[in-house]
Amino acid sequence: MALSFCGNDRSINDRSINSYSVEEGVLNNGCFVDALNLVPHVFLLFITFPILFIGWGSQSSKVQIHHNTWLHFPGHNMRWILTFSLLFVHVCEFAEGIVSNKEMLTNHLHLFMPAFMGFVAATTSVVYYHNIETSNFPKLLLVLFIYWVLAFITKSIKLWKFAEHQVGPQHLRFCITALLVVLYGLLMAVEVNVIRVRKYVFFAKPQKVKPPEDLQDLGVRFLQPFVNLLSKSTYWWMNPLIIGAHKRPIELKKIGKLPIAMRALTNYLRLKDAYEDQRTAEDPNRAPSIWRSMHRAFGRPILLSSTFRYLADLLGFAGPLCISGIVKYMNTTDSSPRPEHIKSNATHLGVYFMSSTELLENTSVLAVLLFLALVLQRTFLQASYYVAIETGINLRGALLAMIYNKMLRLSTSNMSMGEMTLGQINNLVAIETNQLMWFLFLCPNLWAMPVQIVMGVILLYYLLNVSALVGAAVIVLLAPVQYLIATKLADTQKSSLEHSTDRLKKTTEILKGIKLLKLYAWENIFCDSVEETRGKELTSLKTFALYTSMSIFMNAAIPIAAVLATFVMHHFLNGKGPAPSEAFAALALFHILVTPLFLLSTVVRFAVKALVSVQKLGEFLQSDEIGDDSWRNGDMSVFMEAGKKTPGGTKAINRKQPMRYQMDNYEQPTRRQMRPSETEDVAVKVSNGSFTWGSNLSTLSDINIRVPTGQLTMIVGQVGCGKSSLLLAMLGEMQSIDGRVHWSKLPDNETLHEENISWSGAEESDEDIRSKNRYSVAYATQKSWLLNATVEENITFGGPFNKQRYKTVIDACSLQPDIDLLPFGDQTEIGERGINLSGGQRQRICVARALYQNTNIVFLDDPFSALDIHLSDHLMQEGILKFLQDDKRTVVLVTHKLQYLIHADWIIAMKDGSVLREGTLKDIQTHDIELYDHWKTLMNRQDHGLEKDVQQDSQTTLERKTLRRAFYSREAKNQMDDEDEEEEEEEEDDDNMSTTTNRRSKIPWRVCWCYMSSGGFFMVFLMVSSKLLKHSVIVAIDYWLAIWTSVKTTGTVDSRTANATGPPPAAEDDSHYLPVFIILCAAGITLCLITSLTVEFLGLSAATNLHHNLLNKIIHAPIRFFDITPLGQILNRFSADTNIIDQHIPPTLESLTRSTLLCLSAIGVISSITPFFLFTLVPLAVAFYFIQKYFRVASKDLQDLDDSTQLPLLCHFSETAEGLTTIRAFRHEARFKQRMLELTDTNNTAYLFLSAANRWLEVRTDYLGAVIVLSAAGTSIWASGYGFYSGGLVGLGLTYALTVTNYLNWVVRNLADLEVQMAAVKKVNSFLGTESENYEGTMDASQVPENWPQDGEIKIQDLSVRYDPVLKPVLKHVNMFIEPGQKVGICGRTGSGKSSLSLAFFNMVDIYEGKIVIDGIDICKLPLQTLRSRLSIILQDPVLFSGSIRFNLDPERTCTDDRLWEALEIAQLKNMVKALPGGLDAVVTEGGENFSVGQRQLFCLARAFVRKSSILIMDEATASIDMATENILQKVVMTAFADRTVVTIAHRVASIVDAEQVLVFSSGILVESDSGPNLLAQEESIFSVLHRVHTILTADTVIVMKRGNILEYDKPETLLEQEDGVFASFVRADM
Repeated sequence: MALSFCGNDRSINDRSINSYSVEEGVLNNGCFVDALNLVPHVFLLFITFPILFIGWGSQSSKVQIHHNTWLHFPGHNMRWILTFSLLFVHVCEFAEGIVSNKEMLTNHLHLFMPAFMGFVAATTSVVYYHNIETSNFPKLLLVLFIYWVLAFITKSIKLWKFAEHQVGPQHLRFCITALLVVLYGLLMAVEVNVIRVRKYVFFAKPQKVKPPEDLQDLGVRFLQPFVNLLSKSTYWWMNPLIIGAHKRPIELKKIGKLPIAMRALTNYLRLKDAYEDQRTAEDPNRAPSIWRSMHRAFGRPILLSSTFRYLADLLGFAGPLCISGIVKYMNTTDSSPRPEHIKSNATHLGVYFMSSTELLENTSVLAVLLFLALVLQRTFLQASYYVAIETGINLRGALLAMIYNKMLRLSTSNMSMGEMTLGQINNLVAIETNQLMWFLFLCPNLWAMPVQIVMGVILLYYLLNVSALVGAAVIVLLAPVQYLIATKLADTQKSSLEHSTDRLKKTTEILKGIKLLKLYAWENIFCDSVEETRGKELTSLKTFALYTSMSIFMNAAIPIAAVLATFVMHHFLNGKGPAPSEAFAALALFHILVTPLFLLSTVVRFAVKALVSVQKLGEFLQSDEIGDDSWRNGDMSVFMEAGKKTPGGTKAINRKQPMRYQMDNYEQPTRRQMRPSETEDVAVKVSNGSFTWGSNLSTLSDINIRVPTGQLTMIVGQVGCGKSSLLLAMLGEMQSIDGRVHWSKLPDNETLHEENISWSGAEESDEDIRSKNRYSVAYATQKSWLLNATVEENITFGGPFNKQRYKTVIDACSLQPDIDLLPFGDQTEIGERGINLSGGQRQRICVARALYQNTNIVFLDDPFSALDIHLSDHLMQEGILKFLQDDKRTVVLVTHKLQYLIHADWIIAMKDGSVLREGTLKDIQTHDIELYDHWKTLMNRQDHGLEKDVQQDSQTTLERKTLRRAFYSREAKNQMDDEDEEEEEEEEDDDNMSTTTNRRSKIPWRVCWCYMSSGGFFMVFLMVSSKLLKHSVIVAIDYWLAIWTSVKTTGTVDSRTANATGPPPAAEDDSHYLPVFIILCAAGITLCLITSLTVEFLGLSAATNLHHNLLNKIIHAPIRFFDITPLGQILNRFSADTNIIDQHIPPTLESLTRSTLLCLSAIGVISSITPFFLFTLVPLAVAFYFIQKYFRVASKDLQDLDDSTQLPLLCHFSETAEGLTTIRAFRHEARFKQRMLELTDTNNTAYLFLSAANRWLEVRTDYLGAVIVLSAAGTSIWASGYGFYSGGLVGLGLTYALTVTNYLNWVVRNLADLEVQMAAVKKVNSFLGTESENYEGTMDASQVPENWPQDGEIKIQDLSVRYDPVLKPVLKHVNMFIEPGQKVGICGRTGSGKSSLSLAFFNMVDIYEGKIVIDGIDICKLPLQTLRSRLSIILQDPVLFSGSIRFNLDPERTCTDDRLWEALEIAQLKNMVKALPGGLDAVVTEGGENFSVGQRQLFCLARAFVRKSSILIMDEATASIDMATENILQKVVMTAFADRTVVTIAHRVASIVDAEQVLVFSSGILVESDSGPNLLAQEESIFSVLHRVHTILTADTVIVMKRGNILEYDKPETLLEQEDGVFASFVRADM
């Protein structure tokens, strides 16, 4: 019988034993006891299989919750851990049985069969349990309980019998059985506990269980906390998401909400409690420690993460030890059976018992152990990462909420006195919280690494004695150098950031003024200035690249240096090289040791940064708060009631109410108690008030005022006398030194009275009236503040939408015309990230917000400051007097417009921070005649101003024009975008699902090649060759080591004769190995340096070339390109994309090539040693391909989500900081907090999913790596059994296999990163394809006369012009002749082609027929530079650049100072410039903001004069300036340019009435040409019609008559706004 359960051994010590005899009692037969042990396993399999099959059939009928994640039964994690331990022990038992069986004469199945069945049963038990748990059917758990009891009993019998037969702990099988008894006992206890808690079997009332709240909410998709242990540790629950990403991109909807425990609010409460609890009653002012609060709130998960980390690190050392064992025992294992006498000692119960150490000498066992250790180590490591990251994210959410809450309570003086700037708050949010989050991520490393290093050194010492310490010393001594390099890197990054900001500023200016630069042919001057800044930036980038490559070099070279030092030392000490088992274990250990040392420098750097961040946060949280600190007392009492301190911890937050209310009663400081009303008719009263903005100098003193209820109170006074401060003092924003502010309640009778006069005529609800309490004041600040939201949301400001009320408010603020201009009406996004509105438009929206709010009191702080006179009147009449007064609301209005005083019910006059007078206008007229007269004179002056105002085009129409212009270009672009998108969509619709999938998972090879080639072919060649060389040398070093060490064991170099046992060779044979080894190591180190440098400098040269080409392409692009490409898009290429190309791609590329080559060289080495390994490689490669393919797509989506959710969060912080006073006046703190929590949670969800996806990938690639190690070990052992290889080569193979596990996931992660980063290269590339203007021309510049054009004679022959070959022509067949020195006016309706003609003179548009001849030369033949530098133009929008006045007038630096002063004098600017500090070198800020629009236009005139050109073109140059400046301009042009040809494109017809020649265009055709007076004389001419319309439009009042009846009578602009009016239709017909 070859196979029998009990074996068939007859003769051991000549005693004839029958394996089946039961003479000494049944239980004393070992085989029978083993058979008994099979019973429970078989029982379990028989019962559970049918149940599982039935269960799986009906699985679909289960409750539809995320049911497979639903944890019900107590002791869940414990059960999984015990089951895993049980499986491991069964594997050991099986291995022990197999090895023992080899020692017997015939096969004994009972040695390993029960172990195998036990393994199957344990696996079944956990599958069965999982299914019962998810279907919530606890009664079936009884089966498992019976199984544990039976198994426990049978194993206990076995253990008892062992003890009887002198089998003890020195035998392995005894220890295993004892372990199994313990495990079964514990599992039995777990089962009893389930019965106890759930009462499901022997109890009448089983306990009902609801799933956790989060799982009842289907919006929660982040299931990590709820799934079972196996799914938790392998991230199995992420599979649907990651694989689904392939079919359609992951969106925010798909990742859902966060579980309650991870939400920002929950974590904020945890952190806040830990923070507040440190404030003791004895010392209430002591600053609580943030570190201590963090430790109390988040200490436990960090402890858990550290524990996992320690376990992983300890298991990490199993790798080198197993390799050492495998190599050591591979050559010693002998297949001959052992001598008899050894066996007789080890034989009990008729079978062989091995000792505990013997099993570990079996190579196959070691290989399996190595595999299990790797799997476990990687699982623990990823768990440690995950826990640390989750905690870091939770901490960040909590800190953000803390900062936000503090921000809402910051005292205004803090903000205005500059103690807390917006920048500081933004830094706290964007930088400091992230620093702390990263610190938590890396935190476990801080204490795990030293332990890892110490352990590693101890093991090395154990392997190689003293020589190992030399190698370790090399590593440890070089660690500080690494730290130094890391700090240097951070510094260099800072300096390069400064240069890049500078470069961006210059680029922005160029792009904003590109039209001017091209017309003046200055683009190269400005381009050089950008290149110069870029040069500085590149210098610091070079330093950065140098340090980065040093850091990479250290990381690669240290292990080589350490190995070299160690083995050379070993050779000198022992006179010979080490044994292969020691050598390769040491090699693996050095690889393990380098990682913590490399990381340690990073971790220490982050720890230092975290200390700084905590200090900044502490200062911020301790800064002054608003009001009388009553929130500290009030707040405490409030949140005790909120049920915070119930035993359930933070779970006490009730879910049924929306979070908003809780945040309210938890946080809302009861800042101002309602005081009993003192006088019935006073809304606000200040008595003996004296207020300050801090620093105890009182700003307002001796304030005694009252604001009567339901009336209009005006506050007047000079600039800076404290009017705005008075409003803020009433709102409680200032610190009060003395006195008090009383806010009265609404008396009852008034409440009733209110109901009858609700403004809309409909009955108001109680809710409305209650909401009109003091606690909310509608407040419009002087400096307008908008939200990043739609116009409608800005006006309703969180209130309910009431259509009629909204319409009334919009009309009162005359916002309708502005809204009509916006692309999406009132649904257009405005604010920081939205569309730029002008000051007046912003201010009117803020006033509209105050009017719309249903509050009893409205504070308006100088709402007219940015409005012109018509709008101010309209707002006063319709908005304040009609809308607010009819509504009986109390209005306080701060204003400078004294003409409105007649409407005031109550006036407060201020002077120098105190009240000068208060009372009605009558009171003041009778009691303070002096003040009244003063006001009267001021009013007269204002009236004069009014007349002037009326003459010029109102500011508002101007603003509307700019807005229209901004949209025109944007719309054209949007149309193009839409077309592109439609095309893309069509393409995608044509394809089926699989091809879009392919497109998303393809690697952009073409872009990569483009990037490489822009780095230069020589650099690419250098990089590729040096990389390949380096890796070959590293393989050679290790291979040489393998041969050298094998000589020791095998006696010959030829590894084929591994069993030869000749005499060991003489010592000199060994000595020639050492020098070769040293040379190879030196070569390896040198190559490490070369490769790290080549990659970085390849990246640098690519970055240099890409930026240089991009800048040149864009600056020389035709003007049409800038009309259709949004500025932001171009700027993005220069900012974000360039930054990625500069700093992010090179390290990613380096890491990717390094890890890929490491993996490939490892696989190559293993395959060359054991070719059989290639068979196992095929399935592994397929698995790897799919893992990376799915991961890359999902990772990209999640990365995008993370980026896109971060911006709104940061914007919300900055806009809140800017609008603090408004938010507090309106009492909307709670709403804003709620919004902040939502934004934080959204961003955290994306980030958590991203990190879980990274863990998903790493676990999978790590397991693949472990399988590679197992197959490498397995094939080597199997092959060496046939005497193929020496131990040295096997050691080499296994050491390499171990490195694969470390680098596989980096290959994929870097590939995914590179793919995201290459998008930047792709975007830059798309711009490199733009066509440049043709700068050459057919004539040579030298052929053009020096002083051309001398006379200024212009001939235009049959000219046709278009902007683009695909567009319609804008000028058709124009013929005209302009004599030298003639003054020509060109006019026509909007879009008739006037401006296109001016661009045609400069060859800026496509002249496709006809020609323009100036002084006898066809301009199309001239080089552009020559043509444009000889003509002058003044544009409609004045453009100034930052720099000096001299630079703006003459960037080429060709003129003398006298010439510049002359030009300034002509432009009437000489005196003003002389008064400025520095004269001609006075500073011009960005865009010339420090001059008025009129002054800027005059500078442009001076600029045109500096260039002594005989032809001047004025393109609507007077459109954006007032009458006075326009008159100056006209005069100057007539006198200074008397002898030059001037072509004026007129915006006001009146300005060209006297021209010598007037050209009238209509839709691209020249229709009239004659002198001005002649054309006016012809009644029917278009010119006279335009002139008439213009005259009417500038009138004060227009009367429209028909048959003796007056149809319309109003200001012209009001009539024009009525689109269906008679006047509007007249004008339209004429225009």
